[in-house]
Amino acid sequence: MLPRRLFPALILGLMAVAAQAQDRFIVVASTTSTEQSGLFGHLLPAFKARSGIEVRVVALGTGQALDMGRRGDADVVFVHDQAAEEKFVADGFGVKRLPVMYNDFVLVGPKSDPAGIKGSDIVAALGKLATSKESFISRGDKSGTHAAELRYWKQAGVDLAASKPAGYKECGCGMGPALNMGSATNAYVLTDRGTWLSFKARGDLTVLVEGDKRLFNQYGVMLVNPTRHPHVKTELGKTFVDWVVSPEGQAQIAGYKIGGEQLFFPNAAAR
Repeated sequence: MLPRRLFPALILGLMAVAAQAQDRFIVVASTTSTEQSGLFGHLLPAFKARSGIEVRVVALGTGQALDMGRRGDADVVFVHDQAAEEKFVADGFGVKRLPVMYNDFVLVGPKSDPAGIKGSDIVAALGKLATSKESFISRGDKSGTHAAELRYWKQAGVDLAASKPAGYKECGCGMGPALNMGSATNAYVLTDRGTWLSFKARGDLTVLVEGDKRLFNQYGVMLVNPTRHPHVKTELGKTFVDWVVSPEGQAQIAGYKIGGEQLFFPNAAAR
């Protein structure tokens, strides 16, 4: 039995160990697609088993996730808008952008396809939608998907700032809620394939436009710059970044499937 005089030191030691264990977590600001597709539910237990580090994900549109990083409210940012990511690093908010994985966007809509857009050309499809009165649900949330959508409208010669198509509706919401709205109203929706494959309440919606090389959807990961925000958990965050681009992390990404179909394709080795 320990002498009584040692009890306070033992208690303080145990408290210090407990506090240290509680501090072994990081905040990752990421997109709704990585969360709603179920990818993080698959990845993070494997990472915690390897490192002992808990990852707390805040799932937002890419623009909002990058804003979290700019404010220093996250340790790592994991998003999918390469131009915005590169600017984030160039402006000194991120240490280095690393490619992690890719999938693609698809345009879904009612099986009857009243706008007649079915095919493999996203620009032609949006051009047809612009002249129809059919409903199109835009996320309108400055997400990576929204940024891609705006690029495609511009390429189709549609100036949304001047005049939106008759059926154009912005929800200001994540990918799952946008798909729910599309399903409920038989509207067209641009979505990442990962969220679409995990989406159950499809109603009458189906994939109508896919296969266009412009629909390529790259994801990147960045450590928030500790020079800008000294409180960032640099070592723990770097452990996560290094793992997700490592052969083990990349294998975990490749292994995530729904109904036998792979949702994301690792390409960190391409950097």
